[in-house]
Amino acid sequence: MRVRDAPSPPGLIRSIRFIRYIRIALIVDASNAGWTRRPEEPSQPLPDFRSPIPDSRWWYAPLSDRIPAPVSASEILSTYRQLDDAKIIETLERLRNRIRDRFPGSGLSRVSEELLEVARESASLAAYLARPNWPVRVGVGLAIAAMLGAVFVALTRIRLQGGVAEWPELVQVIESGVNDVVFLGIAVFFLLTVETRVKRQRALRALHQLRSIAHVVDMHQLTKDPEQLDAESPANVASPARTMTRGELGRYLDYCTELLSVTSKIAALYVERFNDDVTLGAVNEIESLTAGLSRKIWQKISILNA
Repeated sequence: MRVRDAPSPPGLIRSIRFIRYIRIALIVDASNAGWTRRPEEPSQPLPDFRSPIPDSRWWYAPLSDRIPAPVSASEILSTYRQLDDAKIIETLERLRNRIRDRFPGSGLSRVSEELLEVARESASLAAYLARPNWPVRVGVGLAIAAMLGAVFVALTRIRLQGGVAEWPELVQVIESGVNDVVFLGIAVFFLLTVETRVKRQRALRALHQLRSIAHVVDMHQLTKDPEQLDAESPANVASPARTMTRGELGRYLDYCTELLSVTSKIAALYVERFNDDVTLGAVNEIESLTAGLSRKIWQKISILNA
């Protein structure tokens, strides 16, 4: 004879549901506290709240499987803690397209094309500065090893005579030894900084190009004066052609400030993963230059919008 399962009492069902809600609340608090589960272990689905008794597989599963993995703040901010050369190039491409569509065939559009080419070269150069130059390092290591080996061989061939030497001779020997150690240290330091000086030379050469481009951008906005929109201002033979409207002139000046801003960001790529004080000083000079030129242009924009 088959016996049917007796129905659960209402009080027992309410107790089980109350205990289940408390456990779920504790799990949610633990998730907010920062507990995470391992990504290789898939989590079990949550039980059905309409069921009087939860799923035993979820009930007795490890706590790490029942807690959803929160999104890490470091993963969100990791892309905003360093410059991305691909994003800079993408931004510059959009700016080039905007300038070319708004002012086709203008000198500013050609400057943006040249700056885009320099940005692509700067991305490759920044990657080179971040990588170790193994041929130079191997050569420096062999040179230092040869120098130390020569010193060791020289020391092994020295024959010290017995007896106590006189004070003048002892002072002369100590002075000669100190001089040799100092010159040896200078030579080792020179060899250890060869890689940095080689990279610095290439970085400074590229930064000089960016400095020149910043001045070229400034030259393009030099004759874009808001006073040229004044009909009362007379024009002579040597005056530049006044073909822009107020809106076009404001947009042209705005594009100049954007090109200067991107120029400073390209310069900052060189010291993103290359620690060198001389290169950092050159980058700071370019940033100061572009900021000063941008302030001058924004003065014109303020006058234009007044």
